[in-house]
Amino acid sequence: MPVSRRTYVRRRITVFGGLGIVLATAFYLPMTLLAPLPEAQADAITASAPENPAVELDWPGYGASAVGAVGFPEVFATGGSQKPRTIASITKVITSLVVLAKKPIADGTDGPTLTMTSADAALYGSYLARNGEVKPVRAGLKLSERQVLQVVLIASANNYAESLSTWAFGSQRAFLAAAADWLAKKGLTSTTLQDSSGMNPGNKSTTRDLIELAKLALADPVVSTIVSTRSVTLPYIGTVANTNALLGNGGINGIKTGTLPEAGACLLFSSTIQVGEHSVTLVGVILGGTDHPSLDVAVRRLLSSAKAGFRELPLVTAGEPFYSYSTPWEQSARAVATRDGSVLAWAGTKVTVRSTSEAVRDGAVGQSVGSVTYTVGTSIVTVPLALDDVLGDPGPWWRLTHPFG
Repeated sequence: MPVSRRTYVRRRITVFGGLGIVLATAFYLPMTLLAPLPEAQADAITASAPENPAVELDWPGYGASAVGAVGFPEVFATGGSQKPRTIASITKVITSLVVLAKKPIADGTDGPTLTMTSADAALYGSYLARNGEVKPVRAGLKLSERQVLQVVLIASANNYAESLSTWAFGSQRAFLAAAADWLAKKGLTSTTLQDSSGMNPGNKSTTRDLIELAKLALADPVVSTIVSTRSVTLPYIGTVANTNALLGNGGINGIKTGTLPEAGACLLFSSTIQVGEHSVTLVGVILGGTDHPSLDVAVRRLLSSAKAGFRELPLVTAGEPFYSYSTPWEQSARAVATRDGSVLAWAGTKVTVRSTSEAVRDGAVGQSVGSVTYTVGTSIVTVPLALDDVLGDPGPWWRLTHPFG
């Protein structure tokens, strides 16, 4: 019996409709079951920088002062005038470093030998007539470069400072040119020298430059060893004591005194302190004191207040949350700090915090998902963030019923 056209059409619809369902199912199931999951939503949890209040320093009521520390590029704080002032025998630190740049002393040696001349002997009377600090010398006296540096930096002998710099450069004019070049290269642009000893009141610097000079002095193994020496016995000269009466008190281990009518009593100093597990070398300077006994009191007071300015600053605690992740299938987890974080900081240094998160679809506990970074001055502390809970696969039913996530 012939099939009617209507029946024929209905059969075709049934066949192709069934085929369409089969084909749709064949594509739909893999696409929904194997398709990538949608990203979990990451909501930032407000992260606040820890407070780091400033400290009140006990500045002297005169002259100019500053405080810094080795390993920290900035000058922490200054007191009094910041204009260039006469630095007296602090000059000898510059002289020593400039000479060592030209005539370095090899490790384990005392350097070359200097033979004193009649011109060196004449310097004794010249500086004595100007009421300058001197130590005895005679023509033909032989001393190593290290020994001469000891006379210069420990005893602050002006005649030996000139003899040393003339030996290294041939003349005072050549030395001053080299010193100017050295100061420029070191960025000590507010410092000028007119002589090698410090007797000339035209030798001037700012406290900011002097803080950087202190760091350079402590970084030099020869100079740093000598300035921390209380006394030394030398041929012909005998035993000389360090002019820095504070050595050994309160961790003070340098650096150089200075005295001149135009400068007053001055001290460029360093002191090593303990802050938690950290050893910190503070450096400071006071210019323009009335005399050294009262200046030494002011230095101890300034150091005491500066010690309180260093702290082990807590930044973040392990487990502290920074992001909250939530999935469309109603699972949640947090991005938390994986460890404690802290930094050695000077009081008042600005603290900033920045966190970043990574895209997450699913993940296990402990999976890395970002980081949090704290900036404290020039110090940067970065702590990884990780999931504190599982973000699991939602399963086939959810996938099938949410084809578009």
